[in-house]
Amino acid sequence: MDNQTEQWEFHSNSEAQTETLAAALAHLAVPGSLITLDGDLGAGKTAFSKAFAKHLGVPGIVNSPTFTLIKEYEGRLPLYHMDVYRISQDEAEGLGLDEYFFGTGVSLVEWASIIPDLLPPQRLELKIETLGPEQRIIRLIGYGEPYLQWCRSLAENGV
Repeated sequence: MDNQTEQWEFHSNSEAQTETLAAALAHLAVPGSLITLDGDLGAGKTAFSKAFAKHLGVPGIVNSPTFTLIKEYEGRLPLYHMDVYRISQDEAEGLGLDEYFFGTGVSLVEWASIIPDLLPPQRLELKIETLGPEQRIIRLIGYGEPYLQWCRSLAENGV
């Protein structure tokens, strides 16, 4: 198991700048990609997810799966948008998340820190910190390949 990590920080002063990051990550996504999103309520997890979906080619409206837990969308790759805020780790174990995490699509998991033991060791974690009405710091932590490369690519391309 590869336990290497790479961390990168993205400073956003607007939703449009956050969309730039989401677009870059959507471009890098391949089947089986896993991106986790954590941050306070209103930090921008769902806004990021909507922008990511848009740049993955998902048509129509994407909204938070808070009460449905998992929403599936079709784009360049299938998108599995999850929100585990309202469930426990024990409840999550019965959802068969591995089928999504290791499937043919991309998994976006909001509030992933609630289910740490269910997450694969290789993933990209986004931790969103609110600094002001529009200002965010998004810390990206890549665990294993290809996520180490994703962080390096973003830094090299000045995203």
